[in-house]
Amino acid sequence: MKKVAVLLASILAALFSCITFSEAQTMTNKGLNARQESIVTIAAFTANGDLQKLKTALSEGLDAGLTINEIKEVLVQMYAYAGFPRSLNGINTFINVLEERGEKGIKDLPGKEPSSLPANRSSIERGAEIQTRLIGAPATGAYITFTPAIDEFLKGHLFGDIFGRDNLDFQSRELATIAALANIEGVNPQLQAHFNVGLNTGLTETQLRGLTSALESKVGRKQADNANEILAQVLSSRQALQRISITRSGSQPSIQGSPENFTGSVRIDPLFLKAHEPSRTTGGRVTFEPGARTAWHSHPLGQTLIVTAGTGLIQQRGGPIEEIRQGDVIWIPPNQVHWHGAAPGSSMTHIAIQEGQEGKTADWKGQVSDEQYNGKQ
Repeated sequence: MKKVAVLLASILAALFSCITFSEAQTMTNKGLNARQESIVTIAAFTANGDLQKLKTALSEGLDAGLTINEIKEVLVQMYAYAGFPRSLNGINTFINVLEERGEKGIKDLPGKEPSSLPANRSSIERGAEIQTRLIGAPATGAYITFTPAIDEFLKGHLFGDIFGRDNLDFQSRELATIAALANIEGVNPQLQAHFNVGLNTGLTETQLRGLTSALESKVGRKQADNANEILAQVLSSRQALQRISITRSGSQPSIQGSPENFTGSVRIDPLFLKAHEPSRTTGGRVTFEPGARTAWHSHPLGQTLIVTAGTGLIQQRGGPIEEIRQGDVIWIPPNQVHWHGAAPGSSMTHIAIQEGQEGKTADWKGQVSDEQYNGKQ
């Protein structure tokens, strides 16, 4: 009986050891969730042309919760980085996967269609804004003056038309881009740039290491080693650049509030419109002329307003209009739909401080009508 007990204890210890090892292996890959890891493998196998492994990755992606339209977006985006032939091969492989799953009675979610792009702005205008937001500053480089056409194509088509489609977020697009570039030889400068962009979108070091782990376990050691080396260079460079910075008031030009997000005359003075990693906080000084206001909007992680001059108004959807004055500090909870602006007879200036989530600090919901502003609706 004693021998049986010892044997059982040994077996249980071995099982526990295996489970613990398995859990540890799972934890090392927790940088990415199953959906994100599928985006990495789908992009990698599309870029390197391994259609058999792509077929498996596509099925795993659908099983992990990616929608049909999200996967379409990844495959379409791949033509900008791996070329039309690879992208089209990927799309045709996806068609076959969906047909096979349909024959088995599997119904996959179609997912969200992209919103229409703003009619009052060109692709180049929108693309320049998205590109600046992603890289953290306006694009520079000899290629711009040497070949202006490629700059227009990058801004107008890649960033305006492709990245401007909102049914796949910037983080997912960067995971796909990095995975694709890691599987193309001779593009390390671009891979380095997109590791930086990925960090700018809010992807963490842990997530990017999860990406390279996925490459190693599912794609190839060579690609993973190269990606790890480039990632190490990027992280080292960013850490070296983190110094105390001072921005003088008035050193950056004012921005006029866009008519799609504001009514009336609104001036935005940038204070720190680019977050200092790893912080996600941005801020600016906003001046509203009498009667001017924001559109209805919300902030994914909330916002703090500090009124520095004048008298203004604020209203959360469904609530009363409230007056705000110099010295007031207003906290707006996450995802609370609201508007704020100047009172009818006074200008108002406030400092707005907010955090970004997945590269976004605000969701705009439509204009505040004159009737709403005057409390008649």
